[in-house]
Amino acid sequence: MSQFDLVSEKYINHFGTKPSLLTHGPGRVNLIGDHTDYNDGFVLPAAINFGTDIAASKRDDKIIRVLAVDCNNETVEFSLDNIEFNNEKMWVNYIGGTLQVLTKQYTDIVGADLVVTGNVPQGAGLSSSASFEIAILKTFAQLNDIDLGGVQAALLGQQAENNFVGCNCGIMDQLISALGKKNNAMLLDCRTLTYQHAPIPNSMALLIVNSNVKRGLVDSEYNTRRQQCEEVARYFNQPALRDVTLEQLLSAQDKLTPDLVRRAKHVITENARTESALIALQNNDMIKMSELMAESHISLKDDFAVTTPEMDYLVELIGSELGNKGGVRMTGGGFGGCVVALTPKDLVDDIKLKISQNYQQKTGLKEHIYVCVASDGAFNR
Repeated sequence: MSQFDLVSEKYINHFGTKPSLLTHGPGRVNLIGDHTDYNDGFVLPAAINFGTDIAASKRDDKIIRVLAVDCNNETVEFSLDNIEFNNEKMWVNYIGGTLQVLTKQYTDIVGADLVVTGNVPQGAGLSSSASFEIAILKTFAQLNDIDLGGVQAALLGQQAENNFVGCNCGIMDQLISALGKKNNAMLLDCRTLTYQHAPIPNSMALLIVNSNVKRGLVDSEYNTRRQQCEEVARYFNQPALRDVTLEQLLSAQDKLTPDLVRRAKHVITENARTESALIALQNNDMIKMSELMAESHISLKDDFAVTTPEMDYLVELIGSELGNKGGVRMTGGGFGGCVVALTPKDLVDDIKLKISQNYQQKTGLKEHIYVCVASDGAFNR
C-alpha cells in the first residue's frame, strides 16, 4: 500500500468521506554543506523519497481538524482565528505556525479537515519538520487556489519554524522540500536563494544510516552554534560568515576565543567544499566527492563539534568499504541523527552487512538504514 493509499484510507475511516486532495512534502538529505545555511552560505541537499503525506478536504468555516496518524492517532481542532502555541502536542505547532504566517498574507483562507502521516524518521536530521511545513503549505495553497511559488513557500515555512516553533533553522530544508528535482542534488545559495541542480549519477545510491542517537534540535546547542557564528561575523563588521575569508579569520585568531575560531573555520571551509562538490558531481568525479565529504565530516567533528562517537564510527565503517568510490559524512544539524553515503549501488549490500555486523555490537544502538533516491519537491510536481 502506497503512502497516499494509506492516508486516504485513514481519512475515509476518520471523516467518513473521501479526501478531495492528496499532497506530499519530501524530506531531505544534505550531501555537503552543514551549518552554512544560516551563515548565508552554500548547501547541497537532495529531496528524498520519504516525506509527509496529507489527505485533506476544504471546509466552509475557519475550523482546522487534524488526525495525526504517527502520533498515536491524536486529534486536534482549532480555529484559524485563534492559533496558539500548543504545549501538550508539539506536532500541532508545525501546522499552527505555518497557517499563522500563511493567513497573515492570505486572509481569506478557510478551514480544512486533515489526516497527516509520514515516513521521515523523527529526530534523525532528515527534516521531518520542513517536510511537514511544506506539505501543509502545498495543501492550503491548492485548497484555496493560491498561486504560491516554491521559494515563497520555503520562506513561509522557515518563518513559522523560527518565530512560532522556536528553532533558528536556515532556509535549506524548506527550499529543497519545495523545489528539489528528481535524480539531482541542488547547490543552493542561501543568501540569494538562487540554485543550480547537480546530477546524481544513475550508478549511485543515497544511503542514509540513522545512528539512533536521539537529538533535540530546538533544545540542543544548535542555537548556540548560530550565535557563535554571528559573533565572529560581527567582529569583522560583516553581515554573515559568508563574507569572511579564511585569511581574515586566521589573522585575527589571537583576538577571538579558540572555540569561535574553530566554528568560523568550519563554515568558511565548508562553503568552499560545497561549491567544489557541485563541480565534482557535474563531472561525475567520485574521487573528488569522496575527498570533500571526508573533509566535511572531519571539520564538523573537530571544528564545529557536532558529531558523536557513534556517528564517527558509522563514517569509519562505511568509509572502509567505500574507499574513494563514493563519499560519507554526518548530515544535518548534528548531535546525533544520520550519516549519508553517496555510494555505488553495487556496494550497498556490502555496506549494510558491514554495519549490521559491527555497529550495534560496538555502540549498543541498532541502526536504521534507508536506501533513497532524489525526488521532486512539493512545488515541482
